[in-house]
Amino acid sequence: MNDNKILQQFHAMFGIFMVVFYLGIGIFLLFFASKMFNIDKAIRVIMGSTFLLYGLYRIYVTSKQIVKAFSRKDKNKE
Repeated sequence: MNDNKILQQFHAMFGIFMVVFYLGIGIFLLFFASKMFNIDKAIRVIMGSTFLLYGLYRIYVTSKQIVKAFSRKDKNKE
């Protein structure tokens, strides 16, 4: 699986989608969910913060995957 460049690139692009999803859910829960849903504030803050922090962590991991998947490395040059 590590040698398949197209699969690595697809996984990196899917990671970008998931980063947007996690950050979006976190921001929604922290700032907008109280207007639409009747959820306890403590639960909203805990869940929203968790999604937001995990989204920030995924930014770091996904950026490393993107660099690895899209950088050109010639195996003959070492």
